[in-house]
Amino acid sequence: MKGICYSAKIMASSNSGAHHRIWSLLLACACLVGAGVSAAQQTTAPATPPASAGTTNSDFAAAADEVLGQMSEITGLKLRTPLKKSLRTREQIRAYVIKEMDEDKNPAERYAGLRSAEAFGLLPKGFDLDSFMVELLTEQIAGLYDPKTHEFYVADWIPIADQRMVMAHELTHALEDQHFQIEAWVKAARPNDDAELARESVLEGSAMAAMVDYLLQGTGRSLQDLPDIDPSMLIGDMEGTPMLQKAPPFLKDALIFPYLDGLNFSAAVLKPAGWSALSGVFAKPPVSTQQILHPALYRSGKASAPVALPAMDKALGSDWAKLEDNTMGEFGWREVLKQFLGEEKAEHLSPAWDGDRYLVYERKQTKNLVLVTRVRLATEEQAKSFFGQYSEALEKKHQKRTDESRQSALLSFETPEGGVFLRCVVRECVTLEGADRTVFNKLNKELDWDAVPEPTKQAAEPPESFPMAN
Repeated sequence: MKGICYSAKIMASSNSGAHHRIWSLLLACACLVGAGVSAAQQTTAPATPPASAGTTNSDFAAAADEVLGQMSEITGLKLRTPLKKSLRTREQIRAYVIKEMDEDKNPAERYAGLRSAEAFGLLPKGFDLDSFMVELLTEQIAGLYDPKTHEFYVADWIPIADQRMVMAHELTHALEDQHFQIEAWVKAARPNDDAELARESVLEGSAMAAMVDYLLQGTGRSLQDLPDIDPSMLIGDMEGTPMLQKAPPFLKDALIFPYLDGLNFSAAVLKPAGWSALSGVFAKPPVSTQQILHPALYRSGKASAPVALPAMDKALGSDWAKLEDNTMGEFGWREVLKQFLGEEKAEHLSPAWDGDRYLVYERKQTKNLVLVTRVRLATEEQAKSFFGQYSEALEKKHQKRTDESRQSALLSFETPEGGVFLRCVVRECVTLEGADRTVFNKLNKELDWDAVPEPTKQAAEPPESFPMAN
């Protein structure tokens, strides 16, 4: 979700690939208990680097060439052209982060993503996402690979001994770039933010898998030999960094998702055949975060059909401007459910996702927001469950509400920001937040659904089955 996944898709509000690759520089490999292998490879930078921590160009170049050769042997990806390598100061790396942010999304696109995240309740109102991401990504950065310039950078204040794990990860990206042109490959998923995040997860997950094999060198074992592993064991004290501790839960999850869930996906895909299977993943990439979360769906080729939403421009009027029109995916909806219902309920309900679409509009003068969503669930029974659970989520999201009505598969109430509506028909549920009943009626008409029942204050249990669509 370039929108919501900013720097992480967030759908989040945030963005994309280069930022994901920068994030990998914060990784600290702690241990692989299942393999009986441990490594104290601390890659984070001290606040005040000691004078003896400097790295010379010759030492850096020699180490990078050595690790590059090892990663080529591990992945089977041959180095096709010499790789540019350089040491960078903290100021240079910070400047790169800002430049990359500006080039990946213009200010209007970043603003739209931020407001969309606010509309879903994933980021607090007034959150300065740009500033936060710059501080976070440069807090303890160690090195990065830039697919635009095809150059590998390492921070000049960190000893080489502490850089090799970062090199293993980033130089995997460099090799993948020479074979698969990773920048263009990721962006080919646009404008579907969920699909773009899935491709980012392939990049970061495969680099994590390569890093595991790098760790296991000399043990006679590889990723293929390991039992199922807990990827969280590979991130060390990443969550203990000061800026990350301050991050809203959604932003933290969106930043980590490509690495941990991407590793699980890569392990599942690579285990049967080994690294020879990697080219097949680039040739036929996963189409959603659902396929990342459930690799068996990727292997079977099961994908959700597109979901459409009618434009609401006319229904809202000329005072409103559309900010976003995109897809949340299973990951995005899991985050929304987790935000208001907790992790256990989110983990139980989100796999029922079978497609979605959302629209975000902003009132030009007041900056009020309207959020429209349409979610398809795998079965009618799961749609009934979604209605009950998401009704609770909306009530928690909008604490100040009046005129609440719940009947059949329809929930509605009023808030200081406008009306809130949730309706489910067969396997699909739609929501409207921030507009009145007239707009909601028009939405239902555009969907070719039966007329919206009149509101009632009498609460009712959900029916045995939802009404059928026309």
